[in-house]
Amino acid sequence: MKKQLFFLFILSSIILFSCNKTTEPETNPIRELTIIEKQIANSSNIFGLKLFKNVSEKEDGNIFISPLSFSFALGMTYNGSNGETKEAMKQTLEFPDLSDIEINQSYKSLIELFTTLDEKVAFNLANSIWYREDFSVESEFIELNKKYFNAEVSSLNFLSPIAKDVINKWCEEKTNGRIKEVIDKIPEYAVMYLINAIYFKGDWQSKFDKKYTKDQDFFKSDGKSYKVKMMMKSDSNFRYFSNEKFQAIDLPYSKGDYAMTVILPNNNVNLNNIIKELNQENLTLWLSNFKKRYGHLSMPKFKLEFKKSFKDILSDMGMGIAFSESLADFTRINKKGGLFISEVLHKSFLEINEEGTEAAAVTVVEIGYTSIGDEFRMTVNRPFLLLIRETKNNTILFLGKIVEPKSD
Repeated sequence: MKKQLFFLFILSSIILFSCNKTTEPETNPIRELTIIEKQIANSSNIFGLKLFKNVSEKEDGNIFISPLSFSFALGMTYNGSNGETKEAMKQTLEFPDLSDIEINQSYKSLIELFTTLDEKVAFNLANSIWYREDFSVESEFIELNKKYFNAEVSSLNFLSPIAKDVINKWCEEKTNGRIKEVIDKIPEYAVMYLINAIYFKGDWQSKFDKKYTKDQDFFKSDGKSYKVKMMMKSDSNFRYFSNEKFQAIDLPYSKGDYAMTVILPNNNVNLNNIIKELNQENLTLWLSNFKKRYGHLSMPKFKLEFKKSFKDILSDMGMGIAFSESLADFTRINKKGGLFISEVLHKSFLEINEEGTEAAAVTVVEIGYTSIGDEFRMTVNRPFLLLIRETKNNTILFLGKIVEPKSD
């Protein structure tokens, strides 16, 4: 039985930095990236592909992530790391042997480049830092992320019941309403959130005609099928590549500075086997072999959402020390220490239709704290004992056991 399995990426960073632009150059072509900028962009791809392969091994269903969003959120966090934690993050994020200033400057340049690349494509990349209002943050950490990541920085009363709503509202606004309710609750040990939000909406360079969209079978990996809305298009300018394992096609947006690449395993090839071969070297090779061909394309019209904690996956990839309450070193955020990454959440949205593609993602890095010096936190949210006393002789005036406090 024919398997119509496919996986896809919004390859904003990958396609942009390959030399295979899908249309003739515009009168105002984009500038060439510096060597350092190319290294950071390449690092984001290498890290993202490894991350994707790791999550794919653990997830059987749909997966959709933004490597760029992870890179920016963890890049801001990297500015607060120190010692062995910093080195572990640098290795995991595939940062080349560059100085912190060079890394930060490259992020700043990439923000400017992506957000001005194509006026006909909606692209928004935003960063923010939220910290507990009674928590002290090193000024240098704040200034670095403001300067190089354009981060919006705000103190917030994390004990307020609306605190999570304030953060979630920011995420929703920056993704044009597509990413909602990323944070379910703010735990009592949380002192900071570092967040990246990314939004993309682009029309196909050559749109699908809605009148040709029909119900057709889509075959799952177990051979079972179900009906999907299948879009169809014939074109003499498809950029296409095939080998003994898969077919691949490029679908450009607008003037071609962004494109989606779809890879379809052949009937006798398992999708997971293709994913195992997915690395920067192979991808670069595959993309370099795309040629213009006449052909016929059918692909589903669909919408999906994806949400997952990446704490365990990032730990397995080499960042375990950053999640350790006893070993993590984020003294460039607060010199007293005791900070660690308590959670990394990622939520994404994707819609593909005849007009084009809308995609969004939010990455949240939650910073928690252990006991910092003499600081403590006590939350009276369960049955408790109280007494009212005279303090000189400790004479008890009242004594009580409270199991169900009520305000009325």
